[in-house]
Amino acid sequence: MDRIQPTRENYANPRTCFFHVFFKGAALAFYVLSALFFDSFVIIFVVTVLLASLDFWVVKNVSGRVLVGLRWWNEIDDQGESIWKFECLDQDSLARINKKDNWLFWWTIYLTAVAWVFLGIFSLVRFQADYILVVGVCLTLSVANIVGFTKCQKDAKKQIQQFAKQTIASRVTSTLQSAFSVV
Repeated sequence: MDRIQPTRENYANPRTCFFHVFFKGAALAFYVLSALFFDSFVIIFVVTVLLASLDFWVVKNVSGRVLVGLRWWNEIDDQGESIWKFECLDQDSLARINKKDNWLFWWTIYLTAVAWVFLGIFSLVRFQADYILVVGVCLTLSVANIVGFTKCQKDAKKQIQQFAKQTIASRVTSTLQSAFSVV
């Protein structure tokens, strides 16, 4: 018998997905495997933090926009207050975001932070204070992206709800106006 297999949705942006995962994996792999090849803490620190920084930049400036349609940044105003700024695609474009891309984006940013937490606990247990510094920097970069994109996603949902309310209110108003103008 010939079975009809359901078509699987592929990644819409495979290159972006690759680099989204690559720098995370490279930073984690280098940190874990570097003790086998290097005796210098400085090399381990610099290369691991450089890879984690590249990951932060790629996620914040490229994959966040392309894979989930979100962008965030933080500004300091004249009074020294921190102001979060968010951008998202319009409602129609957000509805067309590839589900696999979206899934990959969110799962990898959360799993990377969890991996850094476990590595930090491992460094604590082994009493390696200098390596806790490396993990702390990498975890901070991961958590910054998690916080930024989570706030951005909440802001995007709020904007969509406000848009829907305004659209419904204007439709109801125009319907009522047209109904009363006929009478």
